[in-house]
Amino acid sequence: MHIRFAGPLLQFHSYDQDWVDYYTENGFALRDPMIAWGFAKEGASRWSEIALPDPFGILEKAATFNLTYGVVVSSGPLSSRSIVGCARTDREFDDDEIARITKLVHTLHEATTPPDSLTAAQAEALQMIADGHRHAAAAAKIGISESALKARLISARNRLLARTTAEAIQRAKDYNLL
Repeated sequence: MHIRFAGPLLQFHSYDQDWVDYYTENGFALRDPMIAWGFAKEGASRWSEIALPDPFGILEKAATFNLTYGVVVSSGPLSSRSIVGCARTDREFDDDEIARITKLVHTLHEATTPPDSLTAAQAEALQMIADGHRHAAAAAKIGISESALKARLISARNRLLARTTAEAIQRAKDYNLL
C-alpha cells in the first residue's frame, strides 16, 4: 500500500511464505509485469489480460506455487500508488469478485493514506522525543508544560494512526514529516 520512493509504506501478504521468499530472493518486484501494469494504469485486470512482456517468467513461476489465476488492482496517484495482487488455483476471478476486490483495495488505500503534514507543534514535540529528550526536559526546552507536551504527542500519534510515540516518530520519518 502507498508505494513511494520505490517502496511501500505498508505491506501485507497472505501468499505462501515459500513464494514470498522466492519472489523476494529473486528481486521480482522490480520485474513483475503485474506491478508494472499497476504503475501504468489505475483499475483492475486479470493476470491473463496483462499485455506486458514477462521475460523472467514470473507469472509462470507463480503458477508452480499454485498462483495460477490472478487479478491486480491499482489505486491512487503515482506519488502514492497501492498495488494489490490476488491469486487462486482453480479458475479466473469473475467480474463480481473483481469489483469487490477493487472496492476493498480502494477502501484500504484511503484508510491507510498517510497525512501530508503535522502541525508545527506536533512535529516539534515528536522531534524532541526523537532527539532523546525526556518529557520534562522536552517541555522545558519548548517552553510548555509537560501535560501540554503529552497532549501534542497524543495528537501526533492519533494523526499518524500510531499506538506509541516511538511508532509515531518512525511513521513521521517514513512519511518525510520529520
